[in-house]
Amino acid sequence: MSIDPAFLGRLEISTADAMENLGVRIGEQLEPGDLIVLTGPLGAGKTTFTRGIAEGLGVRGPVQSPTFVIARTHPSLVDGPPLVHVDAYRLGSAAELDDLDIDFTRSVVVIEWGRPMASAIADSWWDIELERPVGGADVADEDLDADAPRVVTISRTPTILEP
Repeated sequence: MSIDPAFLGRLEISTADAMENLGVRIGEQLEPGDLIVLTGPLGAGKTTFTRGIAEGLGVRGPVQSPTFVIARTHPSLVDGPPLVHVDAYRLGSAAELDDLDIDFTRSVVVIEWGRPMASAIADSWWDIELERPVGGADVADEDLDADAPRVVTISRTPTILEP
């Protein structure tokens, strides 16, 4: 798996442009067979992050949320792997994900809402959680869509301890 360990841990991302830029920097490192599982509430920046990954990989766009089509494949424009962008929110099981017939070996696959299914489709993956303000006493409802800071936590699952 190809992401530089320097990216592991918690990062504060201040703008949507910075979120996309983080995706670009990670996308430049990805290789065929890499699986990214994105978790976070609506509006956290999952698609914005994936848009950056797409730019870093050099695939055809535009990258939009695959919510209604479940999966989109973006072919490479630079002789690299395609990006398969999946929204697993409406899938009930890993078997339904398997029915999509995704080429995990030759593609870079980003699955939004895929954490419950990841262990059934791969031995290891990059787990990326995006957090945003969700309201309450500290955040007014009208500020939820603002360019508010997000926290991005990047880890490898399962965690492999170095000897």
